[in-house]
Amino acid sequence: MQDLYPSRHAATAEMRPRHDPVVHSQWSNDAPISPAQAAQFDRDGYIVLEDIFAADEVAFLQQAAGALLADPAALDAETIVTEAQGSEIRSIFEIHAQSPVMARLAADARLADVARFLLGDEVYIHQSRLNYKPGFRGKEFYWHSDFETWHVEDGMPRMRALSMSVLLAENTPHNGPLMVIPGSHRTYLTCVGETPDDHYLSSLKKQEYGVPDEVSLAELAHRHGIVAPTGKPGTVILFDCNLMHGSNGNITPFPRANAFLVYNAVSNRLGKPFGVDKPRPWFLAHRGDPEPLAVERGALAGTVAA
Repeated sequence: MQDLYPSRHAATAEMRPRHDPVVHSQWSNDAPISPAQAAQFDRDGYIVLEDIFAADEVAFLQQAAGALLADPAALDAETIVTEAQGSEIRSIFEIHAQSPVMARLAADARLADVARFLLGDEVYIHQSRLNYKPGFRGKEFYWHSDFETWHVEDGMPRMRALSMSVLLAENTPHNGPLMVIPGSHRTYLTCVGETPDDHYLSSLKKQEYGVPDEVSLAELAHRHGIVAPTGKPGTVILFDCNLMHGSNGNITPFPRANAFLVYNAVSNRLGKPFGVDKPRPWFLAHRGDPEPLAVERGALAGTVAA
């Protein structure tokens, strides 16, 4: 397969054009988002959905997340990532396979229908995780494009995937919220440095390869600005797979948590990685022939046991 987005080969970083659309469907009256939201996603690479879950649904999700964090021994040990210099949980991967509540969230029409519209295809969960940034000690995560890693290390062919961050605690300007460079999704920034074997073992704690260079980041930031979408629990932040994003550390006493779901188009299933010999493990990237997600409707709370 032709590599439309080569990276980690050249000695210097390059800003290459995007070869794929951002919104893959034509808007119509039955679309799950407004024309203004579709236009913003196309232009900025992200949108924020507010008040789509009722208060009892948000509490239900928070209870399920708390149960995952409280009993790591009940989880697959491979799916747990701790902070680089500590034992605090940073992320729990494959949550849609380890929690019936998170599986129901991933399939919920209020999320999945938006993904299907924006990606113009049936979708499946490429990756899921619970991100947790504890108070005082939550570490930063450096700027990156998810697609660059998913392409080079997982074999995702095209830019036809998106992420949804469902906030489970209030995200404020102070407790290390997601930061994005709006509009950066239209530029594919290549990275420098050959990827070592089993890179994921360190990159999930601290990214050292697949990291954009500072000169290019500064150019993108000066060109587009930086935005930190915040919100109350239940808010959903959607962003394109190639949007440049990162987060600061959390030195406040207020923890930050979110359920993170990556939807990929079924037609964009993974192939051989474009930059490494061995793909990353199963809990980071769904491989094989995925079944389209069976979309579910109705309230979350009470539909499954927490």
